[in-house]
Amino acid sequence: MGIMSPSHPEQDARADLISYLDFHVEAGVDAALDEQPHDRFGEAEGPAPQREPAPRRAPPPAPARDEAPGDDRFRRELPSREAPPKEPPRTYGNAASAKPNEAADDARARAAQMQTLEDLEALLRGFEGCGLRFTAKNLVFADGNPQARVMFVGEAPGADEDRIGKPFMGRSGQLLDRMMAAIGLDRTGAYITNVVPWRPPGNRNPTPQEISICRPFIERQIELADPELLVCLGAPATQTLTGTKDGILKARGRFYPYRLSDGREIKALATLHPAYLLRQPVQKRLAWRDFRMLKAALDGNR
Repeated sequence: MGIMSPSHPEQDARADLISYLDFHVEAGVDAALDEQPHDRFGEAEGPAPQREPAPRRAPPPAPARDEAPGDDRFRRELPSREAPPKEPPRTYGNAASAKPNEAADDARARAAQMQTLEDLEALLRGFEGCGLRFTAKNLVFADGNPQARVMFVGEAPGADEDRIGKPFMGRSGQLLDRMMAAIGLDRTGAYITNVVPWRPPGNRNPTPQEISICRPFIERQIELADPELLVCLGAPATQTLTGTKDGILKARGRFYPYRLSDGREIKALATLHPAYLLRQPVQKRLAWRDFRMLKAALDGNR
């Protein structure tokens, strides 16, 4: 029969504490939040009893003036452990508090006051009613010639457009350039923009609320540019500017009336978005028909 070693309570308690600490380290705990433990479950059931604040330690005495230089090197005050003042929470302007209807009304009132495209662009740079402004890198206002006869309107910028600050700069923009060149157009003879001037995160589609807020700006941009013909690229632009509920495959290849604020009407042609054509190359034949209609309309308006 073996002889059992006598129990040592202090050693057992120390081993338990070390095991307890090892458990917390493996669980990812790397800092203590307070000097005293708290019963979080008990606090959730009701208010914890008020603890008397610990007495503050008196500051170390100042060194005497007659001490030799260097004698206070061990009496330097420790850096303050007081928490830095908290920064006020960011509200992201009006976008965090305003309702979509209020933001859209504000956008409509401001856009109506703009008399030039330059003023409208400056207004958009400072507008805080749309949350996309705070997630995008750049405002994507327009590209091309604002005096052109034809104006192309897409949906929203992508990653390349957001980086450069101009619409249709990526692969879809290169395809749009080739489509325009096929009917004798380039960016010096066309004005290009989007319904929404900021890139949605992850290239997602703009929400109806975001389109509603940005709609007064694109409508005012069309009025200030005053083109003879509009080209709506894709379903969102077509539905926003023409009011149709049809899908783009049904709506494309048709001219819709677009009424300006002064009562005049211009034609708006619905066609497929270049990004869609990159995913569905077989549909380029339909876009070619639409662009032939655009060329015929431009030639007929001369």
